[in-house]
Amino acid sequence: MEYNDTINWMFSQLPMYQNKGKTAYKADLLNTLKLSKHLDFPETKFKSIHIAGTNGKGSTSHMVASILQEAGYNIGLYTSPHLKDFRERIKINGRVISKQFVIEFIKKNKSFFESNLLSFFEMTVGMAFNYFARQKVDIAIIEVGLGGRLDSTNIITPEVSVITNIGLDHTQFLGNTLNEIALEKGGIIKPNISVIIGETQKETKPIFTDLAKENEAPIYFADELITTDYPSDLRGNYQKKNIKTAVQTVKEICKKGFNVSENNIKKGLLNVILNTDLKGRWQVLQTSPKILCDIAHNKEGLTFVMNQIKIETFNNLHIVLGMVNDKEIDNLIDLFPKKANYYFCKPNIERGLNAKILKTHFVKKGLKGNLYKTVKTALDSAKENADKNDLIFVGGSTFVVAEII
Repeated sequence: MEYNDTINWMFSQLPMYQNKGKTAYKADLLNTLKLSKHLDFPETKFKSIHIAGTNGKGSTSHMVASILQEAGYNIGLYTSPHLKDFRERIKINGRVISKQFVIEFIKKNKSFFESNLLSFFEMTVGMAFNYFARQKVDIAIIEVGLGGRLDSTNIITPEVSVITNIGLDHTQFLGNTLNEIALEKGGIIKPNISVIIGETQKETKPIFTDLAKENEAPIYFADELITTDYPSDLRGNYQKKNIKTAVQTVKEICKKGFNVSENNIKKGLLNVILNTDLKGRWQVLQTSPKILCDIAHNKEGLTFVMNQIKIETFNNLHIVLGMVNDKEIDNLIDLFPKKANYYFCKPNIERGLNAKILKTHFVKKGLKGNLYKTVKTALDSAKENADKNDLIFVGGSTFVVAEII
């Protein structure tokens, strides 16, 4: 099998959440535990940091990785989903896993995957853990895929657990209230392992405090402890919360024998993109006219992004917008500015929301725009219509951004 054949085979196995949504969700760890045993328990052969949360977990993961790289450590980084290439999910020091490793891992374990009906996500987690163990990373940053308690990554015993924040997203799996979702994400809290909470929220603080107490796990609320404002190459005021979470995480890791200086922290935060190749977070794609994109796709994330747009300087605003079909659109529309030209489109995945439906919801609320068959044609039209002092924003879904970066 060549690389593309291998990836296509992986994608075609049991439904993949990225494309299919709810039908791909598996609410237990049995397969992951079986796979771990089959691979000789790779997750026990490297140290790790486990990061969950509704928003900011990807940015925080990359920030922590960048800081620890600046301190000279060999850093594994596992995140999801990918934007362009599957290999973005598994990196060491910012370099993606080799095509050869992907091919050989699948080839060697294919019959096991097939006989045990492993999902795309389960085999990907196994691949990441196997790779980090073989490459002898000093520590790996492991981002939770969905939730926490029953996520495939939750077989690790990390040096520290991190929960960035709690918002209402993926409610069909995790619960309909902040409390229910907090309990699911709080499932990564382990006995006697420190836990960092990025954002103190009155609804969820008691839940995390109780879970930490039950597990005799020291708990730290980053936004109450980190008072320094650190600059970062990740633009957007919303990153300030993630920066504090990352810094508190690094301070906790230093108690475990890692040596990270204040200068490493500063340099790491200023070189996140260079060190880790992070994309899609308030990313400037072009100037004159300025084109920005961001993968924010739920109420909390889009609130931050729309507030960020308000402080930009521009004449007219053009928004290229697409979403997936499991979002409650009417709960999101009020976040978007009425004074903007909208370009409605559908991301090219099975879960993509029909652009006609998206437009209908927005028009009902008094927002105006046109329909486009693809994300690219929507962006091309926005470019044609925009003057050099206008602003074009592309977003609404990770999968919209993936098509234009």
